[in-house]
Amino acid sequence: MTRIAFIGGGNMARSLIGGLLKTGIPASTLCVAEPRAEARQELGREFGIACYGESRLAAADAEVVLLAIKPQIMPTLQAELADTLQRQRPLLISIAAGVRVDQLERWFGHGLPIVRCMPNTPALIGAGATGLYANHRVSPAQRAQAQHMLDAVGQTRWIDDETLMDTVTAVSGSGPAYFFAMVEALEDAAVAQGMARETARALAAQTCLGAGRMMVESGEDPGVLRQQVTSPNGTTQAALESFAVDQLPRVVARAIAAATRRGEAMAAALDQETGA
Repeated sequence: MTRIAFIGGGNMARSLIGGLLKTGIPASTLCVAEPRAEARQELGREFGIACYGESRLAAADAEVVLLAIKPQIMPTLQAELADTLQRQRPLLISIAAGVRVDQLERWFGHGLPIVRCMPNTPALIGAGATGLYANHRVSPAQRAQAQHMLDAVGQTRWIDDETLMDTVTAVSGSGPAYFFAMVEALEDAAVAQGMARETARALAAQTCLGAGRMMVESGEDPGVLRQQVTSPNGTTQAALESFAVDQLPRVVARAIAAATRRGEAMAAALDQETGA
């Protein structure tokens, strides 16, 4: 069985560990490095896996090392982990937003097979959406291994051009927040019409959940589904025409562009901090 080490024991690592265990992977093949003693104890109790206070100990004999830490921590991890990774040559998987493959190579050494991926928070309930990009050193078997790990918490899609990973981050990585903002807006609008807030929230949330399921499970184009719901001169058409007047597609396009630029800026900032 493949030995997998998680560097960082936060929410995303927890969701991946839990998802892998549900697929039948033995707890004995998983371990995690987490600097906080209390968090290590919780991880050990919850999942029955080995927990370490130092990253190099967790990665010592791992065939897959998954970096589940914040982007700004990556450069400081170099001194502790680079030598171990160069000796072991594991598959290195990073879920840090905005961190490019060339940066990972610079910090942890060239010659490593690296998969960069961007899951989102619905992975916490097994409903995530993840984009993945692999460098040329990743073998077909390692590619399948990375996909299996992320499939355990939702849907996955491979991206051939790494520059599009910032768009993945903007669309699906940050996307849950857009959904929550939409529900907030629907709720507030219904309350302004006189509806009780609890009722408005329940109706808005369930409507968005149902619409999402319809699109995923039917496989239909969203435009087709939209047309099916829209009767000529009906209430839905009135609302959609109002969206059109307010240029909703343009608003969304500007938001995605802004999030994409921010991802690019985060990577550039890391370069400046590390003197690259």
